[in-house]
Amino acid sequence: MQLVKILAGAAIALAAIQLVPYGRDHSNPPVSGEPKWDSPRTVELFDRACKNCHSNETVWPWYASVAPASWLAQLDVSLGRSKFNVSEWGRSEENEGDEAAAEVRKGKMPPFFYLPAHPEAKLSVVEQEELAKGLAATFGEDKPEQK
Repeated sequence: MQLVKILAGAAIALAAIQLVPYGRDHSNPPVSGEPKWDSPRTVELFDRACKNCHSNETVWPWYASVAPASWLAQLDVSLGRSKFNVSEWGRSEENEGDEAAAEVRKGKMPPFFYLPAHPEAKLSVVEQEELAKGLAATFGEDKPEQK
């Protein structure tokens, strides 16, 4: 009987959080500028591993319409676009493309939690290095200061 009450409470809570609208507006802003990519291979790898969060051309999966996954998806895309967005290249705010190569080399991008739902974004070691070199060639690279 206790299990039934817990399951009923969980079902009610899950239904109630669907009323929170954050994360369900899946309209992508227009593309206002694009970088001059160094090669088609860089574009191919970027599209596969980075485009969903770092452009205005996000393909929203079905679970991005169901809370709480919708909240996390919206937050990840919003943060990704605010840091580095190839669809708004040339915008007045800082667009941190110069940090992209280092993030890929460190294995921070794409993030580990993105990969289970997007296995196509998993890059081999060779592909990671290709993407990092292409990003550095396209956007420059933020070099740490030498002491």
